[in-house]
Amino acid sequence: MAGSSFGTCFRVTTWGESHGKAIGVVVDGCPPGIPLDEALIQTALDKRKPGQTAASTARKEPDIPVILSGVFEGVTTGTPIMIEIQNKDADSRAYSDIARLFRPGHGDITYLAKYGVRDWRGGGRASARETAARVAAGAVAQAVLDSSGVEIKTCTLELGGVKARRIDWNETENNRFQCPDRDVVAEMENRVKEVKKQGDSVGGVVEIRAVNVPAGLGEPVFDKLDARLAGALMGIGAVKAVEIGAGCEAARMTGSENNDQILEGRFETNNSGGILAGISNGDEIIARVHVKPIPSITKEQKTVDENGKQTTLSTKGRHDVSAIPRINPVCKAMVAIVLADLLLRQKAVSCS
Repeated sequence: MAGSSFGTCFRVTTWGESHGKAIGVVVDGCPPGIPLDEALIQTALDKRKPGQTAASTARKEPDIPVILSGVFEGVTTGTPIMIEIQNKDADSRAYSDIARLFRPGHGDITYLAKYGVRDWRGGGRASARETAARVAAGAVAQAVLDSSGVEIKTCTLELGGVKARRIDWNETENNRFQCPDRDVVAEMENRVKEVKKQGDSVGGVVEIRAVNVPAGLGEPVFDKLDARLAGALMGIGAVKAVEIGAGCEAARMTGSENNDQILEGRFETNNSGGILAGISNGDEIIARVHVKPIPSITKEQKTVDENGKQTTLSTKGRHDVSAIPRINPVCKAMVAIVLADLLLRQKAVSCS
């Protein structure tokens, strides 16, 4: 399928459907000699697993990665790396009754318009299940970034209208929502439970930060670092908006407020989010994604069938109440893929 690949020097192609036999990814362009094994990938995938909060689906997938190529004796060989993740707990029965209906908020209607055929089992390629393959690829990308000391972290700033009032990055590892404010975690939990009882869903905001990113990453004009990050993050199904640095707030500032004044050895502020003219400036990369509510809800909604006949629909099956916090490691993975790709491109520039 066109559109299933991303990257230039470090190129990722995901494959598979939600209820197919397996999903997976091919990573091409990873340099040789990078330490990599299934355990490293498993650690990343475990952060995406369901069942960690009340917001998660009841689908129980072990998400065990199997490296089929590109690694020998614990290091990458420089050849394409293929990773397979089998689907062990797919159950299509809940979809058989609505196979000819278009679920509101889903890609059912657009996939049929584009291809004339669609996999109605769990959304097929459009399912969030596909993101497990991205997380596996992100683990490979992070292995590349490790040699340069680049670290990427995420946190949940907002969930279902409940906002973090303070930011303590150490706290994100101490609660299931990866929230940086321990005082609002219980509020988030209660909000999710409340909405779940109503048969509805909620969205939220995730922040991603990358530290120790060297200056000089990104290509001028059409392939800017912030453009690549925005494209990568918007490519995640539930993401509806991306901010870099001050983001939307920059529109309300004056130039003197928004400019990051330059001091000896550092910038005074970081409204740019670590990016100037589309190129990293050596400061911390800051991005935020705004995540829509999960469209699969049990509340009855109006829709039509494939013949255009008006009807109603209540989506059954096993679904998340919110994509957060399971989307957090997906965001981290996509940022890692972008940075690994641009890091390798910059090395090519430096050697030319």
